Amino acid sequence: MSSSGALEAVDRILNRGGDADDVLRGVVAVLVERGCCVWAGIAFVEEGPLVLGPEAGDPDAARRSRTEITFNGDKVGELWVDGCDDWALLERVAVVVSAHVLLGWDTGGEDWEP
Repeated sequence: MSSSGALEAVDRILNRGGDADDVLRGVVAVLVERGCCVWAGIAFVEEGPLVLGPEAGDPDAARRSRTEITFNGDKVGELWVDGCDDWALLERVAVVVSAHVLLGWDTGGEDWEP
């Protein structure tokens, strides 16, 4: 699958809008469904270690890559993927989802619900 096709699908999800959690679930699902990776997840910055939120696919931690997600210069999360070596795609996805990650991470102290 071409990264441009995956980016177009991600753009469609973002343009539809909606709840930040739903948008992020859709983005990780598209990355897997379009064959960009075998697993994708978004981890949120919390007090202490990162907290994994929405994820899709079958994890293969031996092939994991991480891309920082920032909003206005502050780290708000990371895009975690297994089995993807298209750094340009990962960096672009991290940029376009950053505002949703900022909104999605604040669960008011409650566990993230898939």
